[in-house]
Amino acid sequence: MSVLNLSSIHLLLLFSSLSGVDGYFGHFEMRCRFSSEDPQDIEYLLQVYGNKKLLGQYNSTTEKCTVYTQWMKNFTETACKGPAFLAERREEMKKYCSSNVPVVYGYLLDKAVEPYIRLRPVEPFSTRHPAMLVCSAYDFYPKPIRVTWLRDGQEVTSNVTSTEELVNGDWTYQIHSHLEYTPTPGERITCMVEHFSLTEPKLYDWDPSLPGPERNKMVIGACGLLLGVVFIAAGLIYYRKKSTEGQVLVPTMALPESYGTI
Repeated sequence: MSVLNLSSIHLLLLFSSLSGVDGYFGHFEMRCRFSSEDPQDIEYLLQVYGNKKLLGQYNSTTEKCTVYTQWMKNFTETACKGPAFLAERREEMKKYCSSNVPVVYGYLLDKAVEPYIRLRPVEPFSTRHPAMLVCSAYDFYPKPIRVTWLRDGQEVTSNVTSTEELVNGDWTYQIHSHLEYTPTPGERITCMVEHFSLTEPKLYDWDPSLPGPERNKMVIGACGLLLGVVFIAAGLIYYRKKSTEGQVLVPTMALPESYGTI
């Protein structure tokens, strides 16, 4: 089971369309949100938009309507009440959500790609804080993902900026989240990633013991040292092999102890 309500089915219906300067465009959206194929996890939303603005919606979890404009309030006074209205919404949920969610969930689970995470320091955008970290998630599918920052286990909501999910061009996505902060000795900063492909959130702790460039130098130095040892060992083996090939063995004989004495 995924850790987020990340998957949704979108069914779009037009209810009016007018052209001209004063034209008005509106549409319905029927949306199924789910975190598993269990019917208890399915939430059905019937949303009404006008000129791309959400005017109101029905939610199957509460079986109530929420309105955001006076016009929708007047409309829902009568339209969004009564047994007949609820019966129609329940039938829509069965028809559009309950019957399709298992198929879509199985498809997404089969095609899901786990994100590759990279946590590194970068130059701060401003002078408010001396340090900045970026947590990047690469090559994941499907698109919805949540990247959050934790400081000593507590979620950080200020001084955080994130990009949208960026398209890679191969059906996968990437996203980058930045955290500006003032380092404190002993603190623990963590990037938490939640995605459909993960059974639980993944945590990535930042190790401030060495800055990025210094760590890179250490890695390069260690690799160079290892290669040097390998080449030296190979040279010694080659030298010993060649030196033994050119030697001629001479037979020896033991002499009496008195031989050569006067």
